[in-house]
Amino acid sequence: MALRHLELNGGQVVAGETTRLILPSVRTGYADAQIDDYGLAGGRGQYPWHPGTRLSLRARFSHGRDQLRGTAGFGFWNAPFGDPTIRRPALPQAVWFFYASAPSDLPFPINGPGRGWFAATIDAATPAVLLTAPLAPAVLLLNQSKKLKNRLWPWVRRRLQISFAPLEAPMTRWTEYKLHWGLSGCTFIIDDEPILQAPYTPRGPLGFVCWIDNQYLVATPNGRFRWGTLPTEETQMLEIADLKLVRESGGQVVRSP
Repeated sequence: MALRHLELNGGQVVAGETTRLILPSVRTGYADAQIDDYGLAGGRGQYPWHPGTRLSLRARFSHGRDQLRGTAGFGFWNAPFGDPTIRRPALPQAVWFFYASAPSDLPFPINGPGRGWFAATIDAATPAVLLTAPLAPAVLLLNQSKKLKNRLWPWVRRRLQISFAPLEAPMTRWTEYKLHWGLSGCTFIIDDEPILQAPYTPRGPLGFVCWIDNQYLVATPNGRFRWGTLPTEETQMLEIADLKLVRESGGQVVRSP
């Protein structure tokens, strides 16, 4: 299966013995270097991956977790906030290794800022979420109280099928990452060490993505939401090798270009 190369505002995908996603110094605007397969699928219903999929690759970043600006990572998602080929938004579904720098703040941990280098799952399109959607304004209001949020948010997280684990592996050295997106849960492994056994599994179909960009996103349990781009003062890079996607039923394998 082919992978799309997406290069925006100076972003570059350089394929050779490894695949380098390069983000240049950017003052304004959105910049992205990305490979994916959902951009070739013709719509979310045609995304190629379902539970029963394994991902493995080796990766390293040019900067560590305190220096990299923007977002980056690899895994599976449904491009919920739009894409150059799919503009219609959707409720987010993802299972991936994800990095976000300040000022990003995403609703993955129970407490503390939702940023850094982490493994996570989310499925905001389950029937349980859709049935409780009318309660969302009340939940946001109650979450203004830290005491009420600590009691209410774990219940919401279960409905959203959120699992989360911060990653301690150095981002700048070559590291092996594995993900088993199973039928009844997901397992994240770094250098043969399981670091998250998630009890949830997004239903799919989802698309594979590996990217580095200069955006940030704030979406907190108490209703703060904003999005924007960050200036980058120097070139940043995500380099990967030995990419393998295996569908357990049928044995389909996709390797990095």
